[in-house]
Amino acid sequence: MRHNKRTLKLGRTAAHRRALFRNLLSSLFVHGHVTTTDVKAKEVKRRADILIGWARKGDLHHRRLAARQLFGADAVQQLFDHWGKSFPDRISGFTRSVKIGQRSGDGAPMSLVEIIVDSPAKSAGE
Repeated sequence: MRHNKRTLKLGRTAAHRRALFRNLLSSLFVHGHVTTTDVKAKEVKRRADILIGWARKGDLHHRRLAARQLFGADAVQQLFDHWGKSFPDRISGFTRSVKIGQRSGDGAPMSLVEIIVDSPAKSAGE
């Protein structure tokens, strides 16, 4: 039985899948958005919300856990110094996935995964 086995396999080996999501998550935290297929976007969104939750805690243990999930020290630094401090009051829902159509080459459904940035006017009470 596959109880609590939520991770999608995506037709890849475990090492390839781990590298794929490390690349996507690192790009997401460095650039703020990433374009990928719908299936990968769902998994990236789930993993990114977990990592931003760790960054909100900000301690050394969670920094080391996040460093295992990302490529490069700059992605970890962006995550903890910028994105972790961007959500002081929000508990979850740090990212969103927007469907943007089909890829021209093979017709795969594509999505844009982006980190939600609250506008200052919205948080000022308007």
